[in-house]
Amino acid sequence: FHSPQDKDLYGQAGRQVMVFAGGIYGWWHWYQNSHREGGAARPPVTPRWATWRERALIVAIAGIGVAVLDPILAALNCFGPLADSWIFMGSLLATISMARGHTEFWLLWIAVDAVGVPLLLRAHYYPSAVLYLIYGGFCIWGFVVWHRTQRAGGRRPMAASSEVPPHNVTAVGAR
Repeated sequence: FHSPQDKDLYGQAGRQVMVFAGGIYGWWHWYQNSHREGGAARPPVTPRWATWRERALIVAIAGIGVAVLDPILAALNCFGPLADSWIFMGSLLATISMARGHTEFWLLWIAVDAVGVPLLLRAHYYPSAVLYLIYGGFCIWGFVVWHRTQRAGGRRPMAASSEVPPHNVTAVGAR
């Protein structure tokens, strides 16, 4: 594999910083959820579909964010600024939605991978493209698990699910 140093994927790089910050926010949010109601143990998250208002907000933020980031990344000579803008915004929104327990966050990650894998292939980052294909498979699996849990009425807390071991609950959704 060759290393194309002339291809700058600033949105991809910035996403790593954002995912770290989003992971801290998600941990804090899930920790707060599990310790509410006078110290009674609760599941850190109960999967739910976002409301129509929340979905509209996600779409609006995605559109505005991509529109703002695209010319910035283009000015920085980013390789694929429009795709990289979506990858950054989609990752940001998926991370926030995961912290809030929205089942749609898995679909956002799948949409990020659907744009990211071709961009990585075009940039000749083959190992990264394969890695994100694998992540896409985990996202499909995670969506199925969360959807099943949600259909069961949230009676199976995520941390107690036999399909997702407690130590992997956040790792499945985090990047």
